Amino acid sequence: MTTIVNEDAVRDGFPGQRMLVLPRPLVREALSRPGTRSVLVTDCGYFPEAHHHGRERRTPIPQTVILICVKGRGWCATDAGTFEVLPGQAVILPPNKPHSYGAQEDDPWTLWWLHIDGENLADVLPAYGMTDGVPVRSVSDMYAVVSLASQVIQWMERDTTNTSLLAAGGAAWYLLTTLAGDRGPGEGAEHAVARAASYLRDNAQARVSVADLAAMAGLSTSHFAALFRKHTGVAVLQYQTQLRMAKARELLDTTDRPIAQIAENVGYDDSFYFARQFRRIHGVSPSSYRRHDKG
Repeated sequence: MTTIVNEDAVRDGFPGQRMLVLPRPLVREALSRPGTRSVLVTDCGYFPEAHHHGRERRTPIPQTVILICVKGRGWCATDAGTFEVLPGQAVILPPNKPHSYGAQEDDPWTLWWLHIDGENLADVLPAYGMTDGVPVRSVSDMYAVVSLASQVIQWMERDTTNTSLLAAGGAAWYLLTTLAGDRGPGEGAEHAVARAASYLRDNAQARVSVADLAAMAGLSTSHFAALFRKHTGVAVLQYQTQLRMAKARELLDTTDRPIAQIAENVGYDDSFYFARQFRRIHGVSPSSYRRHDKG
């Protein structure tokens, strides 16, 4: 039995969550401007292991809701019935239709989510079967979709200027059209690992666990970790550390950013931990590396 709980009722949220909501006066203004009136992200976020998460909207909203389940399970309901949502699946709920959704109590989902408004959606959604009759679809390349969702959030976190809203809308449109043309999983596990490595290269600063990567590939954590080592020759976290350190070296060589900022840029909240990791791998501190003549 699943209980629907308004997100507002989860007062402390979910550990590690990210959530952005545009003020509604700004939404109305943006929907009146060229560019942002075509596609506008009004809300977006990331909810890891979202216990007791859910929404029930008897009164429809004007936005399209996209939920991307990377781990755990959930459900959604429309006038067409109730649908199970599994890892590797996305939910597209069209605007102006009542709906509800929630996490399963015994295995709550981890979600990337966004709400999109704009005049471009009216033609695309029905043309590609994105209706409340078929709200759930499988995703063949979850890494690409999650990467786009992450880009949306990064732009929304930056600020609410027209430039950022346009960029967020562009990434959201790419995400939506990727889902529209998706035919579902059909590739082998080794190819999924290759896509995981590509995802890590494109998102070296992202905070992602081995379990999350495995869930996006539709594999158990142990199986994914073994395949990843076989495919790349190193463990997942070691591969990620190598990518982060390569980016750190580039920033040390080409910018005058403070060490603490570089640490943050490559995914380390703690600059002292970053410095220890850098010294362990390179034999010198980041500041000593920067002073050393190279080239």
